[in-house]
Amino acid sequence: MQTVFDGYRPGALAGVLGLHMTYYAREWGFGLAFETKLAAELARFLVRFDPARDLFLTAWRGDRLAGSISMDVSGGGTDGAHLRWFVVADEARGAGLGRQLLARAIGHADGVSAGPVWLTTFAGLDAARALYESFGFRLRAESDADQWQGGVREQSFLRPAPSPASPERFAP
Repeated sequence: MQTVFDGYRPGALAGVLGLHMTYYAREWGFGLAFETKLAAELARFLVRFDPARDLFLTAWRGDRLAGSISMDVSGGGTDGAHLRWFVVADEARGAGLGRQLLARAIGHADGVSAGPVWLTTFAGLDAARALYESFGFRLRAESDADQWQGGVREQSFLRPAPSPASPERFAP
């Protein structure tokens, strides 16, 4: 089935939350604390969303949400753009959709000259880490902090800003 990339559609916020909870509750035991934190932060992002700088990208297969990723450029802080809410539905994993979403998000950040890109995640998500590293992200810190309250070890990754002529620039 063909994948259609889009931005916000009615129900997308709930769909992104659902994809996260389907995976993280089953695989990591995350519950209410994670879901409410995710819902509040994603809602705040969408309310202040600047379409000239930020990205809220959804991937659809028919009427089903297959994945999503966001790039918070305007609220990323001094470290650059913040890559957030990256998730792929169970049935879409392993077919390259995650790589397509990440390439589009990095291409967006590079296109708006966002500089470096950073993300937070946690230890144990090995496939995601390998994907991030293939796009130039490097582990910059690891700690026992657990903002998601799931008993995990938090990690922070940074992708330095590419030089203007760098082959590491990604086109969406």
